Amino acid sequence: MTSQTLRWGIIGPGAIAKDFRRGVLDSRLGKLEAIATRNPGKPGLAEDFPEARILDGYDAILADPNVDAVYIATPHVGHAEWAIKAGEAGKHVLVEKPFALTAFEADAVFHAHRKAGTFAGEAFMYRMHPQTKKIYDLVASGAIGEVRSIKASFGFQMPRFMPEHRLFASALAGGGILDVGGYPVSMARFIAGATVGKPFLDPVKVSGMANLNAEGTDNWASALLQFENGIIAEVSCAVMANLDNVLRIIGSEGRIEVPDFWFADGDRNGGEGRIDVIKGGQTETIRVGKQRHLYSFEADAAAEAIFDGKQQFDPPGMTWADTLGNARVLDKWRADAGIEFSVEKAADRKLTLSGRPLKSGGTKVPKRKLAGLGKDLSVVALGFEDFRTFSSGAILLDAFYEAGGNLFDTGWVYGSGYTEKLLGEWLTNRGVREQSVVIGKGAHSPLCYPDVIGKQLTQTLDRLQTDYVDVYFMHRDNLDVPVGEFVDAMDDEVKKGRIRGIFGGSNWTRERFDEAVAYAEKHGKQKPGALSNNFALAEMQDVIWAGCVSSSDDAWKAWFKERQVPNFAWSSQGRGFFTDRAGRDKRDNEELVRVWYSDKNFVRRDRAVELAEKLGKSPIHVALAYVLHQPFPVVPLIGPRTLGELDDSLKALDINLTPEQVKWLEG
Repeated sequence: MTSQTLRWGIIGPGAIAKDFRRGVLDSRLGKLEAIATRNPGKPGLAEDFPEARILDGYDAILADPNVDAVYIATPHVGHAEWAIKAGEAGKHVLVEKPFALTAFEADAVFHAHRKAGTFAGEAFMYRMHPQTKKIYDLVASGAIGEVRSIKASFGFQMPRFMPEHRLFASALAGGGILDVGGYPVSMARFIAGATVGKPFLDPVKVSGMANLNAEGTDNWASALLQFENGIIAEVSCAVMANLDNVLRIIGSEGRIEVPDFWFADGDRNGGEGRIDVIKGGQTETIRVGKQRHLYSFEADAAAEAIFDGKQQFDPPGMTWADTLGNARVLDKWRADAGIEFSVEKAADRKLTLSGRPLKSGGTKVPKRKLAGLGKDLSVVALGFEDFRTFSSGAILLDAFYEAGGNLFDTGWVYGSGYTEKLLGEWLTNRGVREQSVVIGKGAHSPLCYPDVIGKQLTQTLDRLQTDYVDVYFMHRDNLDVPVGEFVDAMDDEVKKGRIRGIFGGSNWTRERFDEAVAYAEKHGKQKPGALSNNFALAEMQDVIWAGCVSSSDDAWKAWFKERQVPNFAWSSQGRGFFTDRAGRDKRDNEELVRVWYSDKNFVRRDRAVELAEKLGKSPIHVALAYVLHQPFPVVPLIGPRTLGELDDSLKALDINLTPEQVKWLEG
């Protein structure tokens, strides 16, 4: 990097790239070095970007040593891929809105840049303009009293519906919500934040709707956002309707109106915008004066952050948390309107988010053997019941598999069946069913009967797009049913080839499991071979849910050690007890207090903290390592929601506890 000059490259030579080029030319700290295109011979490129070297292909700009930062101006569907690749190449990025298609994608991009130590920011150009600061200051100072309502829109009329155009095509993530809906949403969140002296507020409730076209994308759309301080925002966008495009902030003593707020200065080229403050029948018009090119402000703000060694904008720029909050609103808006782009569905998403085929052979997650299973399985299993789209879940599944994980936990009841459907789509799409070990569960209360096992397993296998599971657990027990009837039902599925490994019970007692084994031995059936009960360094004081069984006390440990029965342990990290959420003086979380708080557990927590400090880890890593270092087989089930949480959980695999340390942790 040259002295206080940021050398920019641009990926994608479209209209927005031309605007950014003019912004860089008008900036104090940047210069345009190169532009990457897949068609370097396209007429007019040299005239549109006369200062820049024209590079053939996007990879070329990431390999260019004379480029420090990249502005990503591809169609929406390429934003996450090229932002991730830029981080891997050590390049800073400014990504044209939307930062990614979803909050899950945005989080994955930030994860890549967090690891790379590079800057990543979303290019809402209006945020850094002096007019936007003036709006914030007016609201924060109470110029119109207490803010009650916000109305913001950004809509324009295309000449006609064109299914292959980027503004309409589902394959290109078309529609107004992603193209321009982020503007009114980001401004509404910004204004709501100003009322409480914060950079932004996230709404507590979002309700969206849209008019859809033949591509299944939105022609025009509206959403209501409700904030914790009582403000309600109405936001609208359109690609097939000319909206009034005015920001209205309604307060108890007046209102503020700003036309075309995203231009801030009236246009992109330094004109004068205006802010109208209307009180008592009088209108005061405020102008911040002529400014330099609108896009120069974001270019300089990015450069300043980079020169200061920061990885994200300072407010009022879009911080990582701000971008994620905005994306979550757009996700909910789209979900309410029934919009899922074709490019987000399994059939069209054959590659990982970085645009590459899924890799195998990772060693970060080791493998182990278990009696009764013909495949090696990873030492931890991945649970993922919180995802509701293929594109979001695949990000985590891909990362776990590429790290070496191949054990996946599902249940017939999870997500009303969607967890199984998601995994089935992923296994088929990625072609890794035979390399994977799939846990299926069924017969959850109140449907805990022998005849339910086969019926639900049929549905499970259909959702999973496979003809067998590797491991099967009854999700609960029903003590009103003789245990032999359950053994017979599961053994029958083994004989049919629909369970090709071990089976057992989740939330079963020792006595019931021993009884089931004895029945199987007496009648020549396959014996239950595993349990799936809670096991953790902290012992449960009360059940989390009705019918749960914890197996962490001394009697259980002696039983496991004697029989060497594997336990696929849920809540193996104590559900937050070993994080800052818990503490002797922290009693706001009812579940934590009820289930985990005891003198004995806090002594164990103290020791986990002490050992973690010595090891350079966190207490939660020590808690998971404790589970992995028992004198009997334990397979923890982990449930990260983000790549950062996954990476954090896997840090426990670096810890090798001695038997003495395990006993010491137990106090």
